[in-house]
Amino acid sequence: MSNYSSILTDISEGIMTITLHRPDKMNAFTGEMMAELISAFDEADADDAVRAVIVTGSGDRAFCAGADLSQGAKTFDYAKRSDRMENSDAVQGDGSVDVTHESARDGGGRVTLRIFNCKKPVIGAINGAAVGIGATMQLPMDFRLASSTARYGFVFARRGIVPEAASSWFLPRLVGISQALDWCYSGRVFGAEEALAGGLIRSIHAPEDLIPAARALAHELTAESAPVSIALTRQMMWRMMGAGHPMEAHKLDSRAIWSRGAGGDAKEGVVSFLEKRPAVYPDKVSDAMPHFSPWMDEPSYG
Repeated sequence: MSNYSSILTDISEGIMTITLHRPDKMNAFTGEMMAELISAFDEADADDAVRAVIVTGSGDRAFCAGADLSQGAKTFDYAKRSDRMENSDAVQGDGSVDVTHESARDGGGRVTLRIFNCKKPVIGAINGAAVGIGATMQLPMDFRLASSTARYGFVFARRGIVPEAASSWFLPRLVGISQALDWCYSGRVFGAEEALAGGLIRSIHAPEDLIPAARALAHELTAESAPVSIALTRQMMWRMMGAGHPMEAHKLDSRAIWSRGAGGDAKEGVVSFLEKRPAVYPDKVSDAMPHFSPWMDEPSYG
């Protein structure tokens, strides 16, 4: 496992737990945290011992209180921030910004797209305040469980900016366009009960029960399922949410069934069922993904 400064990682019983770890700053998001989260998800995907990922925050106050505001008025003026000097590379000689330049990319979006591409189920265990990027980084997670003390806020309009981290794609798909606009227009902070009623979270738990509930769900999702099938299913479901016609899903389903059906996992799945014993799936996510995997042909940025 890598040594990180702003997150903690742990692997136990097939689950990688990623903990946002800036408790003195309510786990506020920084460029360093962005890079470390991306690296941790790279590790999770590369390790066949990891069957699921849980993301939570340190302490009992916050999951992530949003962007670190220590730069004051320059917080979102990335070309001028002392800790984001690489962003100035996007500024042209005449002062205009090349918005297609790699360095102009939104840091929160880099994280959410990495989570979107993950090959393992991802569960958010939201232990406290989740504001701004603290709310939007959860959207590509498969399930969000919240502490009864959790509070959410899509506060961008109240800070003079707009929703980020690809949330204009994710949020309406999760909760519907009217609910998404309500939360983003008003920028108000709301509790776990409203988040549950709005479809943002799966369940609410007492603070001491949150991580055990997330771990129980992770085991339930993965204990008897083939890892490669889970990886493909995750991507098929997420990506087909944006498909223009069911024929696109039919084409992908057909390729996936053909590929999986000829593999060792399908043979083991059938034989173990007939022999009334637990399956031992031979295929590994690290080396048995089919060549047509939905993430193999990512659209370029720009």
